[in-house]
Amino acid sequence: MRRFSPLLLSGLLLSLSASACSTTPPETIRTAPTADAPPAIPVESGAAVMQASGRFPETFEQGGKGAYSEGDEQLGSGSWHFTEALIGSSDQDHKRGEHAARLRTRGRLRMNFDAPSGVRTIRISSAAYGQDAASIWELWGSVDGGRTFRRIGSPVQAKGPRLLTTTFQGTTPGPLRLEIRKTDSGSGRLNIDDIELETGSGAAVAGGVASVPAPTPAPRPSTSAPKPSTSQAPNQAPSLDNDNLGLGNPSGATANVSMSTNYLLVKPQFTIGYNALRGTPTWVSWHLTRTDIGSAPRQDDFRPDPALPREFYQVTRNSYSGSGFDKGHNCPSADRTRELDDNSATFLMTNMIPQAGNNNQRTWSSLEEWTRGQVQRGQEVYIIMGSYGKGGTGTAGFKTTIDNGHVTVPARVWKVLVILPEGSNDIQRIAAGQARLLAVDTPNDQTVSPDWSQYRTSIDAIEAATGLDLLSKIPLAAQDRLEAQVDTAPTR
Repeated sequence: MRRFSPLLLSGLLLSLSASACSTTPPETIRTAPTADAPPAIPVESGAAVMQASGRFPETFEQGGKGAYSEGDEQLGSGSWHFTEALIGSSDQDHKRGEHAARLRTRGRLRMNFDAPSGVRTIRISSAAYGQDAASIWELWGSVDGGRTFRRIGSPVQAKGPRLLTTTFQGTTPGPLRLEIRKTDSGSGRLNIDDIELETGSGAAVAGGVASVPAPTPAPRPSTSAPKPSTSQAPNQAPSLDNDNLGLGNPSGATANVSMSTNYLLVKPQFTIGYNALRGTPTWVSWHLTRTDIGSAPRQDDFRPDPALPREFYQVTRNSYSGSGFDKGHNCPSADRTRELDDNSATFLMTNMIPQAGNNNQRTWSSLEEWTRGQVQRGQEVYIIMGSYGKGGTGTAGFKTTIDNGHVTVPARVWKVLVILPEGSNDIQRIAAGQARLLAVDTPNDQTVSPDWSQYRTSIDAIEAATGLDLLSKIPLAAQDRLEAQVDTAPTR
């Protein structure tokens, strides 16, 4: 088990101020100050927010990102990664100055650089965008160059149009990297402004340039080795209800370019363990509820994934041309129809495999529709899908690879479904036997039966074939019991 700095282990003292509006410098009020804590420092407003490049506070005045699409943005403090977030400048953005960050759905803002050692006080201002409903956000920190993050302090509610300042206080002996996460599932949007980092002396902390984490070996699951003694893999955040990675990281994938066969891609819509040598995902994991299903039309905008490192081969929509195989979704288009951006994300080529037409359009389509039917009847579903082996048969015959060998055709396509009534404490309910578990493993060929139920198997069998650990966040005793089962309940 990886050990974290005292800052992240012990947490930081949290207070949420009752600040004045943006024309008056608000105060920050600590509810439980320590004896040696630095004094509260008013957050500057108006023209005073303009800072020299490369220093905090981060005011978002130097950024120009105007779309929610995922990407990096160079700000005054350094490079930041935006997920479901942009820099807003409208009258509805609550801000000091001309700009503030705006996050929607489960948006994130992450530093691509480390603040130097000695950070003791962190202040972040937030408000609800426009007249939107309240949002919940959390501050997470990394002391290992962004490889792993742990939550700092408690969740924060941003309610109403007034910017309120939250103060986090503690100590960090080494470099610190921060990520702000909007964690509620509501439709309200969130404004973030004026991120301050200070040392124990009260001095502002300088920013920095983007840094690349040092390579670390990713865990390699083995069918002969025992499962980890903890239900949480070492390179993932703690389990949260409705998290796309709620059942665990099946391969211990990490966002490390040296791990080209086990690269982690985290998106608001799903999470991927990607194999760049095969040109396909090893697995894709997502959570499905009624709120994910809306009226957004199918986008059909198949395209390379811009989040894939430049060192990796980029699969395009033309990679499948003339191959005799469908561009088969892992996370289906129809599972993400709440908003256009959600549906569009499913057409990234990192979410595709070369899939036999009959398998994709009949067998798999039927399974996907059945799953959404369960959701419409009040269930929520944790889903992991993947493929393994080499060689399948499409309309142009048997092939092992396409795109001049850059994309491997899998021999088998599998899926695990964990279905339970909508509710909370999902891991506990699953472990207590309150969920229905289905594992399906089909051949990737044209002769596959449309009846997916005849391909049901055990999770143990899929783990043995793939080397993955598919329910790693479930307590071990429950894993042993649940993974051995083969579902036989009605599917009609």
